[in-house]
Amino acid sequence: MSATDLVRDLAQAVHGDVESDATARALTTMDASNYRRVPQAVVAPRDAADVAETLRICREHATPVVPRGGGTSIAGQATGTGVVLDFTRHMRRVLDLDPVSRTAVVQPGVVLDDLRAAAAPHGLTFGPDPSTHSRCTLGGMIGNNSCGSHSVAWGTTADNLRSLRVVRYGGGDALHVGRGLPDAPPGLHEFAAAHLALLRTGFPALPRRISGYALDALLPEHGPDPARALCGSEGTLAVVTEATVRLVETPGARALAVLGYADEPAAAEAAPGLLPHGPLTVEGMAADLVREPAGLPRGGAWLFVETGGATPAEARAHAERILRAADALDGTVVTDPAAMRTLWRIREDAAGTATRMPDGTEAWPGWEDCAVPPARLGPYLRDFRALLAEHGLRGTPYGHFGDGCIHVRIDFDLLTEQGVARFRRFSEDQAGLVVAHGGSLSGEHGDGQARAELLPRMYGDDMVRLFERFKDLWDPDGGLNPGILARPARLDENLRFAVLPGRPVDVAFGYPNDGGDFSAAVRRCVGVAKCRTEKAGPDVMCPSFRATGEEAHSTRGRARLLHEMLAGEVVTDGWRSTEVRDALDLCLSCKGCRTDCPAGVDMATYKAEFLHHHYRRRLRPAAHYAMGGLPRWLRMAAPFAGALNALARIGPLAALVRRLGGIDPRRTLPVLARQTFRSWARARRAPGAAGPPVILWPDTFTDHLSPEAGRAAVRVLESAGGTPVLPARGVCCGLTYVSTGRLDAARAVMRRTLDRMEPAPGTPVVVLEPSCAATLRTDLPELLPDDPRAAGLGASVRTLAQYLEEYAPEWTPPRLDRRVAGQTHCHQHAVLGDAAERRLREKAGLTGELSGGCCGLAGNFGFEKGHWDVSVACAEDQLLPSVRAARPGTELLADGFSCRTQLEQLTGLRARHLAEVLAEGLDG
Repeated sequence: MSATDLVRDLAQAVHGDVESDATARALTTMDASNYRRVPQAVVAPRDAADVAETLRICREHATPVVPRGGGTSIAGQATGTGVVLDFTRHMRRVLDLDPVSRTAVVQPGVVLDDLRAAAAPHGLTFGPDPSTHSRCTLGGMIGNNSCGSHSVAWGTTADNLRSLRVVRYGGGDALHVGRGLPDAPPGLHEFAAAHLALLRTGFPALPRRISGYALDALLPEHGPDPARALCGSEGTLAVVTEATVRLVETPGARALAVLGYADEPAAAEAAPGLLPHGPLTVEGMAADLVREPAGLPRGGAWLFVETGGATPAEARAHAERILRAADALDGTVVTDPAAMRTLWRIREDAAGTATRMPDGTEAWPGWEDCAVPPARLGPYLRDFRALLAEHGLRGTPYGHFGDGCIHVRIDFDLLTEQGVARFRRFSEDQAGLVVAHGGSLSGEHGDGQARAELLPRMYGDDMVRLFERFKDLWDPDGGLNPGILARPARLDENLRFAVLPGRPVDVAFGYPNDGGDFSAAVRRCVGVAKCRTEKAGPDVMCPSFRATGEEAHSTRGRARLLHEMLAGEVVTDGWRSTEVRDALDLCLSCKGCRTDCPAGVDMATYKAEFLHHHYRRRLRPAAHYAMGGLPRWLRMAAPFAGALNALARIGPLAALVRRLGGIDPRRTLPVLARQTFRSWARARRAPGAAGPPVILWPDTFTDHLSPEAGRAAVRVLESAGGTPVLPARGVCCGLTYVSTGRLDAARAVMRRTLDRMEPAPGTPVVVLEPSCAATLRTDLPELLPDDPRAAGLGASVRTLAQYLEEYAPEWTPPRLDRRVAGQTHCHQHAVLGDAAERRLREKAGLTGELSGGCCGLAGNFGFEKGHWDVSVACAEDQLLPSVRAARPGTELLADGFSCRTQLEQLTGLRARHLAEVLAEGLDG
């Protein structure tokens, strides 16, 4: 039977979603590993009955099945060639939570943070906490026996599992398995009884022994416990439809002892000695992973040791005892929650930051999480570093030092035949090294395809044959995740890089951090899926995913589609791809991923690049002409601003303009300034005393739509001793052309700007509109990489606050003493940073926090027809709730014109640029 027949039968039997289009398949070809397998279809079941029906039909069609949660597996076990079961859409509920018995019943698609949020009001949590806790699912954690940084206190997922409801390949009745429960596949107990000696002697005693099947859980003295034996089986035995898990008490307060050591082995050797003091975590990392060591004590490596207590004083005293007991070079105890979050972020982002070496070289998983006895960790790390050097490789180890589990990304060359051969040689030698130290090939993420081939080195042939027999008891047809764990595929097969073009494709941007190679830029996405976080937080990325909940509208999803576009197997029409176009359509180009993605994916740039090629020599959407050419239209309209504003108030005429311009009918057209900022500046008589010149950039929005911000900035700059000077007419950053992918026009505009800009070396350029400042800082030099003037202009760009701090440090702002709310522009967050703005507001007595996220208007995005719902949803994520929560009389701040416009159109409230508020204070 064909794939078409399979999809037809699934669609008829399953109540959930059945998809076999190119987009659905492309989104699930990869997880967070080096591997890629193309599925035939994706099924998102609504309930256990859907799971059983899917497994029944797939068996009839002899089609393999792989269950998938958040898709953050690092060894390749969440990819498959048949049907992918996606549990993240529908089967994601906490079905029951009993604070008395401290248990919860969950569906496999529940995100860990959602379970923890449900347990928190009862003072409880789920102990295992991988760094992907904001997006990993309980089903995936059970499949991989995930652990996390708190395993020294609360163990692995298997240690916190009570029972499972599972369905086997072929469907049929579900089994309820667990210690003391009668359900089990036929022959399971006889299998265990026949091999007691090997089960008792064949498994190393390790806190992080994740490799292989946990057959020792079948021993009589352990229950037997078939649920624990299933935990870590990577979807190869049965499919979980429901799990009962144990919850643990959350400490009332926490503290963090940060200990500095001379080097990595010294930190590793110190870690086991801290365990008797009862810490919650003992995490370690070395200096070669830490890009910004601010807040860390002296040292070349550090241990993060978290402690708990009933009160903050008790937690702090616990941490101070550990600090005194530790033989550290330096150390500190941190109790401030914000400071602790900042330090933990360094550790949690390591899975992404480690994907690039300090010099920008790519690094990959594969040997991501070996584990050895904690007492052997120091010697093991010395030998591991020596093995890397022997193979001419580099890596940056970090991880769970208290458990002897090390994460590392290595700069394998997985693009050439010679590099892949070295990858195999190293893998074989590394397996031997881990076993020599009494360790496990996997200490957290599972074996998958990356290591299962090497399991005989760890367990021997007899035990591996038992693994195969155990697999056959559960899955005699071999339909569940074949090629993983039992009878595995080779570790150098199915590599996801093999399908990419061998030569760089012709592109417009320079991609300076990726050697000018668009494929290398797309390869940045390794799948850690931080972009799939659903809760608002300090990060911007990824507003469209939070608005839609759809993988295609996440940064990772778009990167996957671009990868498949370059591969040409699933997405077959290259730059003309409608699948990629539709996924990028809801990208707001907020640039949040440029900073918030640990791997530095820059989807705003990729979107502009794609649109440039997709519409080359083709008719574009009306909005690309109307809003992409906004600087030109506004210059033409300026002399007629009064008349045009009057005409815009006539309903039918405004509706016609919106329809012709591709503008959503619910949007109000902005009011044109009767006097542009430039006109005001020309007519104004400047003060007599002249200070050092500062170029004040007349961006399109300030010049034509909000000149009051420009006038205020002039007042502030002069108060600070500067002489504002406007550049020659016709300069433009090219933002609107970039955001609509009209890159040829953007480069022409930028070259004209550079020709007309001849600032003296060192003259700062103050840009009031954050999106224009970000364009000059990044897009300009990346679109004109061969013109040194572009880099020079970009380096000269400052925000108003940055200029005041750097060039007028003695200037004292007016004391305003009022509360503020509003928005930090997403481009400011991603490219420019807002530290100077925070300090300036503090000096001026402007208290309160501005919201993060994205306002949802995002330049042309929120105006375009079809984007209204997502635009409003993005505003509702953080901006609008923060404004509604503000007390009466609170000053609304938003430096971005889009942010101010969105606020006014959705709430009727007027926000102001920081320059306006400061100027008002100067005027008394």
